[in-house]
Amino acid sequence: MEKHYSVDDLLFLMVQLRNPDGGCPWDLKQDFSTIVPSTIEEAYEVAEAIEAEDFDHLHEELGDLLFQVIFYAQLGREAGHFDFSRIVDTLVRKLVRRHPHVFPSGELYGDNHAGAVDEAQVKQNWEAIKAEERSAKGEAGALDGVAVGLPALTRAAKLQKRAARVGFDWPAVDGVLAKIEEEIAELRAAIASENEAHTREELGDLLFSCVNAARHLRVDPETALRDCNRKFERRFNSVERALRTQGRQPSDASLEELDQLWNRAKEQEKN
Repeated sequence: MEKHYSVDDLLFLMVQLRNPDGGCPWDLKQDFSTIVPSTIEEAYEVAEAIEAEDFDHLHEELGDLLFQVIFYAQLGREAGHFDFSRIVDTLVRKLVRRHPHVFPSGELYGDNHAGAVDEAQVKQNWEAIKAEERSAKGEAGALDGVAVGLPALTRAAKLQKRAARVGFDWPAVDGVLAKIEEEIAELRAAIASENEAHTREELGDLLFSCVNAARHLRVDPETALRDCNRKFERRFNSVERALRTQGRQPSDASLEELDQLWNRAKEQEKN
């Protein structure tokens, strides 16, 4: 019978990789900051597998992401900050605390017979509990605690969501769309002024307003842009294939011809 490894085996493996006597030289060189880029990359690869419905490989991508947590846990244990068991304990306690509708006793294995509650109430309770947790950490401002390291689109959406909770928001998407048009006009003026810093600022304002529109339309901006990126790749690849059949590359074609091939690729997707 084939052996199936457990989390304990994974923790043991991590100890061996970080063992100064015979461990892996690359793993031994790493610290908290050096593996952050890998953590972000692995999280995106999980998202990509889910969006592509590649369930044959999703478990592998999730394993790669889990390994990042195991790595941080080992680094924390070596430095005396925390270990994997503390990570799990903190997480379970937080989830029990944030789900009083499921664990009214406040204990994972307590006498839990919660009454019926709808999704809106769950979200309201969740946000109230998170606000209490932020206050306990000394985060009094409405925007406190929004991680700086988030992707810019995601962070913009979170900042706007926090501001909206205290009433700083457009009442409807029409106001946001009008703001986008205003920002486009300001961007045009900045471009005309040939002021690079001003142009960058106005472009940022336009992007921020587009994220606001996405939030009002209940669209995740990161997901929308990833979808757009895939669409662009698909259509541009179609343009390249069409030119290769003629023994040519995109650089050999005029912009007008490239545009025609692009429009043809769009039409083919509709059929």
